[in-house]
Amino acid sequence: MRASLHAKDLHYGNGVVLHTASSGSLAQLQSLYLRLDDGVHQAVGEVRINIAYLNGYTADAVRSSTLALLSRVDWQQPPEQLLATLPDWAGASPMPVRCLIDCALHDLVARRASLPLADWLRGSGATQSTIAYASNQTLFWSPFEVFMQQAQAYVARGFRDLKVRVAAGDFAEDLRRLRALRERFGDGIKLAADANAQWSMAEAPARLAALAPFGLAYLEQPVATEQPADLLTLAAASPMPLMLDEGLRSLQDVQALCDLRRAGGAGSTRLWAHLKLVKLGGLAPALAASRQLADAGVPFMIGQMNEGGAATAAALHLAAAVTPPFAELYGADGLADDPASGLVYADGGLAVPARPGLGIDLDFSLTPTLWSS
Repeated sequence: MRASLHAKDLHYGNGVVLHTASSGSLAQLQSLYLRLDDGVHQAVGEVRINIAYLNGYTADAVRSSTLALLSRVDWQQPPEQLLATLPDWAGASPMPVRCLIDCALHDLVARRASLPLADWLRGSGATQSTIAYASNQTLFWSPFEVFMQQAQAYVARGFRDLKVRVAAGDFAEDLRRLRALRERFGDGIKLAADANAQWSMAEAPARLAALAPFGLAYLEQPVATEQPADLLTLAAASPMPLMLDEGLRSLQDVQALCDLRRAGGAGSTRLWAHLKLVKLGGLAPALAASRQLADAGVPFMIGQMNEGGAATAAALHLAAAVTPPFAELYGADGLADDPASGLVYADGGLAVPARPGLGIDLDFSLTPTLWSS
């Protein structure tokens, strides 16, 4: 088997500007691609690397760690064996590096099994012509007029599950925008918000109470904490469930949340989870986390960063395999220069053909090669 590492910067062409309270304004997505070729099948994994605001790793650090690990791997081993033993030989690498390799190996083993990845993850035969799942859309921080125009455009395309990024400016402006969405669309949309861990524990109760009139489905990560138990008291008095994102960085964090739910008590039923492949290290750990949460009765979302089509397709297949109550799969919507093709955003969701593996094509001529085995 041959392996090669590629890179490309991606840009949105639909007017979307990535601006959140934690990331600031971002002009591009920096992606790495791992290509695997067993002589019959070609597979790909993708990971975005300019997400230091989430995990503390600079893009250069992730790139260097990836190159170092790939050069040590014995690529003559069967991909099934490499995937099964990945926690052993890649366990010390940053999660984005592990995610990249995990996703590429999953794509390859599913292709070799002639199964769409979602069916391979479920352990079932192919049963449908497309892999599809409903998704929300996120409204980033932007001038008010642009914000409302984007909301209108999403709703017109059938996306009626909207998440608003708050805490990037004045809280009064956040309230204005949520109020405007309710006045424009009424109960015809599901509305949620994401504070990206920017509130203090002291100010959070009053802000949560102020959000009550808007009927939010949930408020994502109001405060910075790596201990789910820290949010119990806050969740108990919150008018809406609180979804952990930045506070779930490992399978240990997921287990802690499940333990809280099983222990019961005030607030335990109002703490939900947002799982991302890049945080947990790929499809295998995210699948395990999904099963943990489902067994414990914790509602959860399969989501992603803003990412290219290959990474987005991996999240889509996981969502289709585990059928969570919520999904956030907008990452590749509107990219103007994505080398991946095959994803279709329409009618409030995302779909790819039910072909073996990820179901996408990727034009590697558009991605400069950084390394090859």
